[in-house]
Amino acid sequence: MTDWPILSTVTFLPLVGAFLILLIRDDSESARRNIRNVALWTTVITFLISLPIWYYFDKGHAGFQFVEKAAWLDSGISYHMGVDGISMLFVILTTFLMPLCILASWEAIQTRVKEYMIAFLVLETLMIGVFCALDIVLFYVFFEAVLVPMFIIIGVWGGKRRVYASFKFFLYTLLGSVLMLLAIMAMYWQAGTTDIPTLLAHSFPVSMQTWLWLAFFASFAVKMPMWPVHTWLPDAHVEAPTAASAILAGILLKLGGYGFLRFSLPMFPVASADFAPLIYTLSVVAIIYTSLVALMQEDIKKLIAYSSVAHMGYVTMGIFAANEQGIQGALFQMLSHGLVSAALFLCVGVVYDRTHTRDISAYGGLVNNMPKYAVVFLILTMANVGLPGTSGFIGEFLTLMGVFRVNTWVALFATSGVIFSAAYALWLYRRVVFGSLDKESLKALLDMSPREKLVVYPLVILTIFYGIYPMPVFDATASSVHALINQYNNALSAAATLALK
Repeated sequence: MTDWPILSTVTFLPLVGAFLILLIRDDSESARRNIRNVALWTTVITFLISLPIWYYFDKGHAGFQFVEKAAWLDSGISYHMGVDGISMLFVILTTFLMPLCILASWEAIQTRVKEYMIAFLVLETLMIGVFCALDIVLFYVFFEAVLVPMFIIIGVWGGKRRVYASFKFFLYTLLGSVLMLLAIMAMYWQAGTTDIPTLLAHSFPVSMQTWLWLAFFASFAVKMPMWPVHTWLPDAHVEAPTAASAILAGILLKLGGYGFLRFSLPMFPVASADFAPLIYTLSVVAIIYTSLVALMQEDIKKLIAYSSVAHMGYVTMGIFAANEQGIQGALFQMLSHGLVSAALFLCVGVVYDRTHTRDISAYGGLVNNMPKYAVVFLILTMANVGLPGTSGFIGEFLTLMGVFRVNTWVALFATSGVIFSAAYALWLYRRVVFGSLDKESLKALLDMSPREKLVVYPLVILTIFYGIYPMPVFDATASSVHALINQYNNALSAAATLALK
């Protein structure tokens, strides 16, 4: 496995599929079917090839594995790829979700199918590249390029306000990253390298850490998104097609959390400790405020979008608690949210494809003629609430444990978010699924088709599996998390000792 460039293969294989689709010139129904098949099989093969990354991953080794390195640009900027226990799981999550999203788009997308599938395959390459890049310039290229295909997907195949939503998404995330680019240049001038493993071992001056941390924070906070720079997310979710919403919630929101773990915490430890109270404050506000806003929504997708902001509040709190429970909980929460939120948006797509409305008031009584859908939606709703036995509970419980060790009041206020999430999630479920089936437009609806079951059932199964047995995730991340915490604590001790001299 060490001689085979598996990371490059997994990263760029979707581009091969995109190129094959580009060769299909016809616009007939058979051509569109071939385009869908190429996209589906490309993502399936990419997922199957990515599985050995997990299988052969050395769980006892904290460093980067499957490393590939080649000269790329002048000044020592290289094509450097590798994964550790933190990034490896996000690669697998990305390759797992993509075939499901292609299947979810099978009938929903009928116009410009060729361009849509190419955009999705390019998006997959860029997302995997973010998690594998070990050169900070390469990371930045992937990190920013992700915006382009998602901007196109929302802007072309979205709803009525798609242009407004796509530009808002693009401008928010792009402007946040301009400061990060300046910080990357400053890091290069100071350390003389853009190599991430080397930068992780480099001690940046304490006075410089503050400005670097703020520059990276400007980018990662928007990507999460954290309150108050979260306003682009509900618009993007509402206007995006179903599969794009699933990828946006399942993967793209995790780029900010991954950035905090890869850069902010290990490279700027003193600044991370200094700004932790700010993070706690913003996280608690996000958890409580966006949960209350979710209670007021009349659009199903917008309600789930606001719930995503609230759940990401637990992630940022756990990361900057900077202890084992907090970081492990944040990682598990990101992975669990990637499964649950993607599945919830795909479930919204199931009824939207039939009724072409997302208004909560347009539904009611679906349990009467869509019982399988009602059960699936119930399991995912419980996972979103954080019910024990689902993956949502593990992440929230661990992050709250980690934060409780650092600040009892923050943990207490954050726990109120569990109550609020139960309120809006159960309120949504009651209005959509329960009640009498008295709306004529709903009486003829059929239950989930075999294709829709194939899309949603795997996510439901994993949600329950990891809720009961989370150890595969913890085993994979333990060594890397332990090394990160040790490095963080040692850096703080060294800075404190230096300050006393």
